[in-house]
Amino acid sequence: MFILTKFADLVQISPEDFSKHSIVAIEDNINAKYANKVVQKIGLCISLFDVLWTSEGLIGHGTGLVNVNVEFRMIVFRPFKGEVMLGRIRSSTPSGIHLRTDFFDDIFVPYEELPQGAEYNHSEQIWIWNFDEERLFYDNHEMVRFQVIDEEWHDQTPVGPTQAEDTPAKTPYKIKGSMAAEGLGVCLWWDGA
Repeated sequence: MFILTKFADLVQISPEDFSKHSIVAIEDNINAKYANKVVQKIGLCISLFDVLWTSEGLIGHGTGLVNVNVEFRMIVFRPFKGEVMLGRIRSSTPSGIHLRTDFFDDIFVPYEELPQGAEYNHSEQIWIWNFDEERLFYDNHEMVRFQVIDEEWHDQTPVGPTQAEDTPAKTPYKIKGSMAAEGLGVCLWWDGA
């Protein structure tokens, strides 16, 4: 679920950060630039793990910024395919169930990946699994187990002149899950057995 990823980047330290120790200023700038951001095909950066190498700082002409080349490692959230995770049901639609974790909201389980016998109740807006003459409910905010089956990446390019400005932006990173296998679904169903 979490991996260490190595990055190399140019960090610019502004004059107001000169009162800090060099390493603290570098770490603060890296966290400000990367923490809680999605890097394409890498994942959601959580936090700086460590700084591996820094160059000497060079002052930019006319700006007063100190430019430092840095190699560092970040803690990155990117679950592997087949991994079983815990999440909470955020909402349900006829197309599937939207899940979230404590720090990540873009998890979707399409209706095809629910167990056989699952049906959508339009009046209550929840999914129900009919299993051996028993009705098991996928209630909102319930803790569920799901398996990661795919991931979607969308480049966050600016809106061009050919696109309408009210076009909804796609999330940069989305996880597709499944709850069709035994042991997956609402945790209370399996923990009580």
